[in-house]
Amino acid sequence: MSGYRIVFVARRFWPEWDGASRTLGALAAALVERGWRATVLTVQQYPRWSAMLRWRGVAVVRFPLDPTSRRGEAGYVRSLGRWFREHRGEYDLVYVAGLRHDAHAVLGAVGRGVPVVLRAETTGRWGDCLWQIDARDGRRIKQRTMRAAALIGPSEQARHELIAAGYPRDRVHFIPYGVPTQPPRDAAGRTTARRWLAADRPELALTDAAPLAVFVSRLDHGRGLDVLLAAWRGVAARRPHARLWLVGHGPWQATLQQRIDAAGLDGRVTLAGRFDEVDTLLSAADVFVSPSPEADLSVALIEAMAAGLPVVACDRACNREAVDNERQGLLVPPGDADALASALGRLIDQPELARRLGAAAQVRANERFALAKMVDAQVTLFEQWLAPRETEPRPLGSSQPSGVRTCFETNG
Repeated sequence: MSGYRIVFVARRFWPEWDGASRTLGALAAALVERGWRATVLTVQQYPRWSAMLRWRGVAVVRFPLDPTSRRGEAGYVRSLGRWFREHRGEYDLVYVAGLRHDAHAVLGAVGRGVPVVLRAETTGRWGDCLWQIDARDGRRIKQRTMRAAALIGPSEQARHELIAAGYPRDRVHFIPYGVPTQPPRDAAGRTTARRWLAADRPELALTDAAPLAVFVSRLDHGRGLDVLLAAWRGVAARRPHARLWLVGHGPWQATLQQRIDAAGLDGRVTLAGRFDEVDTLLSAADVFVSPSPEADLSVALIEAMAAGLPVVACDRACNREAVDNERQGLLVPPGDADALASALGRLIDQPELARRLGAAAQVRANERFALAKMVDAQVTLFEQWLAPRETEPRPLGSSQPSGVRTCFETNG
């Protein structure tokens, strides 16, 4: 057992998380299996949530948002800094998701004696690097994030942006997202998954004959959802038995429902809500669709590939890191509803094509994005700063953090 003590900082974590935070959770759990002591510091999204819990052997500490702050984040950021100051000597390495206020607070509180690793979570116009240029405090925050021991770009786009922003090339590392490997798809698994979903959520009941496309992401205006709804009108006009589930939540939920109703797609397009795990959902589906024109490589797309699903996505450099057109999926021009409808229709009408692309997608995911490869690469990076331990350290969090009650839940 290594006994190393690592603290992760992430705004989102189980049970309301996204693909990027799922990979962070998978990394934390994998390190625990290797003998590390892992803690995640995150947001207490709702007052009813416990302030502390244990998830797959990982200690999770939740800090509330400040209701008096305009964006609610000031109290959370202050809590991060206070936690690290109060627990000095109880962690060996810190890993922060993002290069924004969280990273600034952590680097200021931890000081220079403990390595801090930052992972760029987003790219393009909404990305961390451009945010540091445009945000009011961005340049000040960038000065401090330059002190990070290492910066991780989980996509080639993220790595290029970090280097272009002036971060030292020798401290910028390309470590792709990693997802668990899945068994090959089969008809029995698809049927079983649909039955489980129907038992848990009757509104999601489907027959085996109904083709199902799924979208998994945050529901907001930047995800290409207006284009997807326009495309699905064409799909549904010729294939009334086909179904589309929009999985996730966000500020566009009410708008989407209005547009679904106005387009006469009620019953054919469903706002399926949130899932804390996506394995069963992906097993029940036939096609994964990612219409987002943004520059980020979607973790949900990689998870779908690992589940053996053919994917339809925008033809952008980020998606070409994972998908070769006509080999693991179909790539279409961003914003082109007709092309999107045609690609979805092909996969619905040609199940053998869908099966072939899905099988190739699973091979690609296992080769490039396997969880074990990501964990190995991260550990190799971490261990350059960590000396071997001969004795067991005292448990992380042995002293009670200020303002957090002792209340542990258990998951998995």
